[in-house]
Parts: sequence; structure tokens; C-alpha cells
Amino acid sequence: MLDGNIMQQPVLQVEDLTVRFRRRGNEVRAVNGVSFRLARGETLTILGESGSGKSVSLKALLRLLPI
Repeated sequence: MLDGNIMQQPVLQVEDLTVRFRRRGNEVRAVNGVSFRLARGETLTILGESGSGKSVSLKALLRLLPI
């Protein structure tokens, strides 16, 4: 059985995620200030329009973006 404190700790916590790209000398903000917390047993759904930064956010969390 798991301790109650362990159950309350987040499995994933993101605070103020920001992703910027340089394009032709200009800075483009793809994601700006995204925060969320996911606890054990919870499901998180991220919805948004095309181009709103959903895939870029996930790629940043998985460290799949070029440096």
C-alpha cells in the first residue's frame, strides 16, 4: 500500500513552460507560461486550436526540440 504523502505528490509538474524559436533573426514564442500538475491516477487532456503549442509543449517536456 502506498503512503498517503506519496499519493499526493505530482507525477508531473510543469511551471511556466516557455518555448521560443529564432527565425530569420526574430524571436517567435511558441509556448508562453504554461503550467500544470498531474497527480497519480489522474488523466490530463490538452486541447487547443491548430498552432496553439500542444505538440511543441510535449516535445519540450520530452527534450526532443533542437538546442
